[in-house]
Amino acid sequence: MSTPAELSVVVPLKWEDDGEAEDMTAYLRFLAGVVHEVIVVDGSPKALFDGHAELWRGTGVRHIPPDRAAVCANGKVAGIRTGVTAATREKVVIADDDVRYDEPSLGHVSRLLDGAHLVRPQNYFDPAPWHAVWDTGRTLLNRSVGQDYPGTFGLRRSALLGIGGYDGNTLFENLELVRTVRAAGGTEVLATGLYVRRLPPRASRFWSQRPRQAYDDTAQPARMALFLSLLPLAGVAALRSPGLVAAGAGAVVLLAEAGRRRAGGGDVFPVRASLGAPLWVLERAVCAWPSFAAWLTGRGVPYAGSRLTAAAHSPRLLRRSRAGTLSLRPAGGGEPDLLVRAVAEGADG
Repeated sequence: MSTPAELSVVVPLKWEDDGEAEDMTAYLRFLAGVVHEVIVVDGSPKALFDGHAELWRGTGVRHIPPDRAAVCANGKVAGIRTGVTAATREKVVIADDDVRYDEPSLGHVSRLLDGAHLVRPQNYFDPAPWHAVWDTGRTLLNRSVGQDYPGTFGLRRSALLGIGGYDGNTLFENLELVRTVRAAGGTEVLATGLYVRRLPPRASRFWSQRPRQAYDDTAQPARMALFLSLLPLAGVAALRSPGLVAAGAGAVVLLAEAGRRRAGGGDVFPVRASLGAPLWVLERAVCAWPSFAAWLTGRGVPYAGSRLTAAAHSPRLLRRSRAGTLSLRPAGGGEPDLLVRAVAEGADG
């Protein structure tokens, strides 16, 4: 039976202050006690990096800087490339520094990786201040029509190395990872019912994320077209029949509630997130226009001192660029056999 002890956990981080250091240290100590290894890839300034090295000495954590060969515009991807390459286990969990696994969820990911190249769990915010509830509306709507994009994945080390990694000069790096694995024929498990806790961002960071997250939709043309159309449609509806606007908001609430109840989500998502989902839709409808203009003009959006123009590459382009395909081998089986195309799978449980 697969257990957390079979896992390498990679945590990429880049901090400007140590406000979360105490909580992170406790979490890293927990991880080191239940998984095979914990690798923190730390892109923080030197003074902070040196302080972290001292703070985490003796915890069982491998604390390393990003590999210079892995440097790219998206620092998170550089951290993941470095950490996965350094890992000594085939099964790897990559998780943002605000993600908090427990032992059962780690074991669940390990078991799912027996039959997949990539496992996509579901994050939820705990605690849930107002801005986390606001953003949860996006999560619920994503769940109602497909699957959300979390801050963590389980993956096969040999699969990522076998396809040469994924593009680190994209803004929506999670979508780029998913599309790249799929383009190579990889098997993805959508673990809709595997809930992994995530700490909410500060309110200031929440506001700063609004334009950037709207720009992510430029990689999903149908979704972008939908949000671009909402403000004009709402304006026409308000002029002709204000009741239509209220009906539309009610439909959004019902759709979000369907996502909340899916796969037992009512246990972790608050009802008020469904009720507030129309606010998130309004936010995205407003932010979609400047994001589309930034994409259309090629300006892109600022990110960590640079500007990124590509949210993610299209599946068609990635399929053309990936000559090989992935097939599953036992988790201890080294490099992938690039012969047989696998299919994506879904798992609500």
